[in-house]
Amino acid sequence: MGRGRAKAKQTKVARQLKYTNHSIDYDRLREELGTDAGSEEIHPPAPSDQESERGR
Repeated sequence: MGRGRAKAKQTKVARQLKYTNHSIDYDRLREELGTDAGSEEIHPPAPSDQESERGR
């Protein structure tokens, strides 16, 4: 026994994390990560003919 207080605290912290409004500055985050302002779209590279031949 004795787990009641620990569980109650975990529940309280989980609720705070779930329901509080976290204001995130996405522009600043992009700058810190060194990414462009979103003008480039990320696409996986298309397989070349050589790669498709190797898979056979």
